Amino acid sequence: MRQAGLAHLVSFLAIAEHGSFRKAAEALGQSPSALSHAVRGLEERLGQRLLNRTTRSLALTDAGRLLLARVGPAMRTIQDAQAELAEASDHLRGRIRINAMESGAMALLRSAVAHFAHHHPEVEIEIVTDTSLVDIVAAGFDAGVRLREAVPLDMVAVPIGPEAAFAVVAAPGYLSVIPPPASPADLARHRGIRLRFPGGVISRWEFERRGEAAVFDPPSGLTLDSLNVVVEAALQELGLAWVPLDLVADHIAAGRLVRMLEEWSPAFPGLCLYYPSQRHHAKALSEFIRRARHES
Repeated sequence: MRQAGLAHLVSFLAIAEHGSFRKAAEALGQSPSALSHAVRGLEERLGQRLLNRTTRSLALTDAGRLLLARVGPAMRTIQDAQAELAEASDHLRGRIRINAMESGAMALLRSAVAHFAHHHPEVEIEIVTDTSLVDIVAAGFDAGVRLREAVPLDMVAVPIGPEAAFAVVAAPGYLSVIPPPASPADLARHRGIRLRFPGGVISRWEFERRGEAAVFDPPSGLTLDSLNVVVEAALQELGLAWVPLDLVADHIAAGRLVRMLEEWSPAFPGLCLYYPSQRHHAKALSEFIRRARHES
């Protein structure tokens, strides 16, 4: 087997990262045909098919996933070394890639990103919103944003906002027909707006009061796959919704939604920026982390 060249690996990693020949070509400043040729050459060198390609989709094969998992972190180390050498001046340069749930991306934009981007305009910040829990190291991200309870144990977590809470809400018009629940047991009389996670699992509504726990599985009726769409469904009087409080705080304050079972919805540790502990960080990322700590 002939050894794979670095340029071929860079092309493959860009395609795997962007999930598209066109987007990868734009990121690398090359043509899609050049990248396609590079990947074919890499597959010939390795004697393995790395990508399953059709006219509409692109997916990694088992061999491709293995190569990404092994080479991706190593390539990030090389990029970090290059960034470190390029930071000889006082001006920060480079790119910071962050994977975040949508609410996490919004919180980060309101805090660290706003200040950092103003003071360090030569640093490119890329935030990829994703509801699934990805391995940020294997996927080529510098950091991630998730609820504290979802941060892997081997990561360093920096709080970037206040404590969080979930809220049961409904529109006043809906509650004029069916009285609001006084306890989780009363939810069985209501229409629940369900949230389906990317993996297909339906979100369960979890409650706790003074050590007493309760779980509610909303009945089928209306199932959605976006929290923002769930909120909109509640505004349209389609039932009760169980969503993060910060997502509906303005609607509650304006009277468009009514919060219920507040005593059953205690606060818990909120959003965190997290990053690998056992890894050298480029100067730009280190400064970004410092700013996030300052804002917390």
